[in-house]
Amino acid sequence: MRVFAISDLHVDYEPNAQWVRQLSLSEYRDDVLIVAGDVSDVEDRLRNCLETLSRRFAQVLFVPGNHDLWVRRDAPELDSFGKFDRIQALVRSCGASMDVFHRGALSIVPLLGWYDDSFGAPGDELLQGWMDYRACRWPAGFEARDTAGAFLAMNRYRRRCDSEIIVSYSHFLPRIDVMPEAIPAAKRYLYPVLGCTALGDQVKALQSAVHVYGHSHVNQRIQLEGTLFVNNAFAYPHETRIAAKALVCVYDAG
Repeated sequence: MRVFAISDLHVDYEPNAQWVRQLSLSEYRDDVLIVAGDVSDVEDRLRNCLETLSRRFAQVLFVPGNHDLWVRRDAPELDSFGKFDRIQALVRSCGASMDVFHRGALSIVPLLGWYDDSFGAPGDELLQGWMDYRACRWPAGFEARDTAGAFLAMNRYRRRCDSEIIVSYSHFLPRIDVMPEAIPAAKRYLYPVLGCTALGDQVKALQSAVHVYGHSHVNQRIQLEGTLFVNNAFAYPHETRIAAKALVCVYDAG
C-alpha cells in the first residue's frame, strides 16, 4: 500500500477537473490518497471530484480548505461552520473519509485548522484583498483566532504507542519555515493567512513521520525536527512553475 498526496485541486477550473478524470482506474487500487483541501466551494463539484477519486483509490482521505468553506454562493443563513458540517456528510456519502485511517502500524491523521495571525498581523493589502474575509461567514464576533481555535479543538487524536507511524495532514501550514527562502518579499504579505503555530504544535505532539499540507500553492519537501513536510499542490492552471501537477507518494508500506 502506498500513500499519495495532493492538495488545492481547484476543480472549478476545467483543466484541473479533467486531470482528475484522467487518473488511472487501475494503477492505484491498493493505495490511499490524501486530498489536503481546496477542491471547490460548490458542493456538487466537490462530490464529483471525491467520487471520481474514490473509484480509483482504495481510500480517499480529505480535510477541507478555506475555499471549500466559502459560502458566497450558498443561502445567507448558512455560515462556514454549517458548511463544514455539510461537507462532513458529503464526504462520507462519497466513500471518502475525514477520520483517522489505520493500517497496521500506520495511522493517517487529519488535522483541521485555520490561520490566527501567529505568522504575522495582516496588513491593509491583505485585509482588503483576501477573499476569505468576504466569502466565509462565522458566528457574530468571531475573529480569525476564534475560528482557528474552534477547528484546532476538534483535533483530539493522540499517539497509541511508540511504534506507531503517523502521517498527518492539514490544509493550512503548521509552521511558516516550510515556506522556501526564495519567496519574494513582495509576496510575503500573504504569510499571516497561511496557517498557525498551534497547528505545528499538534504535529510535533503527534511526532509525525510525515506531514502533508496545502494552501500556499508552493510545492515543497523539507525535513524539519524529524518530520518530513510535503506540499504537493495542484494549484491554478497557470501555476506551472511552483506546482508539479502530479501525484506524489509520501509513504510506502510495501
